[in-house]
Amino acid sequence: MKNFLKSFLAVFLLALPVVAQAGTVTVKGSDTMVILTQRWAEEFMKKNSGTKLQVTGGGSGTGISALINGTTDICMASRPMKEAEVEKLRGRFNTTGTEISVAKDGVTFYVHESNPLSSLTLEQLKGIYLGDITNWKAVGGPDAPIVVYSRENSSGTYVFVKDNVLGGEDYAATAQTLPGTAAVVNAVSKEKFGIGYGGAAYAKGIKELKVNNVEPNADNIKTGKYPLARDLYFYLRSKPTGEAKAFIDFALSPEGQEIVKKVGYFPVK
Repeated sequence: MKNFLKSFLAVFLLALPVVAQAGTVTVKGSDTMVILTQRWAEEFMKKNSGTKLQVTGGGSGTGISALINGTTDICMASRPMKEAEVEKLRGRFNTTGTEISVAKDGVTFYVHESNPLSSLTLEQLKGIYLGDITNWKAVGGPDAPIVVYSRENSSGTYVFVKDNVLGGEDYAATAQTLPGTAAVVNAVSKEKFGIGYGGAAYAKGIKELKVNNVEPNADNIKTGKYPLARDLYFYLRSKPTGEAKAFIDFALSPEGQEIVKKVGYFPVK
């Protein structure tokens, strides 16, 4: 009987959500948003020494799962939650959650600095990532095989590109998946015939491509002219209160939105 009770208690405890210590706010999810949220957290903690913010990545899908499982206070996501995810949240906590847009971004396609191309169309990008176009010559570039880099499937950016560039079709089996946008940028910076994608803030040491001949700059993203503009989100299980609300209010304040611009993304207001 004692062994049964011990086993039952162990399973029960594992099922409970992880509760952060008082004064600690946990933030988890999108790798695209990690550098921005870490900057917000650093500045916020300077002004609020009694609050500790724990910011970790892992991808939007990982953050959303943590929100549903009760193991993070705030989820960072570079894509909207899916209907199935919202239903899981409802089933666990009887809530559909709270979505807050905190910054804007333009998903950017990167090539090596030596690549002579400056723009690709959405159709060309689709062909490259589906594996239908395998040589740069087919899109006006050099006669060389295209080395395709992608994010892992837990990434919100992976999902965004699949939905908005590939029309929901699967990536080519030859696409090399890498864990994080920084890894994609690093790979493209070293591979002369590579192509990858990610958030605009990471575009350093490589060449950004225009899409449909439109640059991913602040004006084009604000107006929606750039075809791959998107919002970056915080998700919570309910309306923010206490320290979590104070942090989100800071992120949305003029000072917080200035940090958005310094990091390389675009203000939501």
